[in-house]
Amino acid sequence: MLRLGFPVIGVTDIPRAVAFWTQALHLVVAEEWESETWRTLHHADGSGRALALMRSESPAEPHPRLHLDLFTETAEEQRAEVERLIGLGAKAVPWDLYPPDPDFVVLADPDDNIFCVVDLSSAPSGSGGPPS
Repeated sequence: MLRLGFPVIGVTDIPRAVAFWTQALHLVVAEEWESETWRTLHHADGSGRALALMRSESPAEPHPRLHLDLFTETAEEQRAEVERLIGLGAKAVPWDLYPPDPDFVVLADPDDNIFCVVDLSSAPSGSGGPPS
């Protein structure tokens, strides 16, 4: 039976990406499949794999077809998390595709990979959704 594994993010600097994503999402580095070009990150509570980081030489896409949505429950929590993530090395992105009254904020990780921080209390469906 086929099942979804986990998202893999291409990065140019594995140690920097590990530092950012482990702090951003409260993850821990797993020792499985660890190499100079790959790291698997698990949920700190032991509930399993969450994210993988793979060294990539290609540049990040300015308007990626696939990205991560990180959920918050309120606008206040969204503002606090955006501020915290920027403090960890994320960058605000001047996104040209914001709709009126967006429920998401577009950021980029230290490798310029785009991701969104979504306020579920403002999301049209109450469960988030793609920003495009």
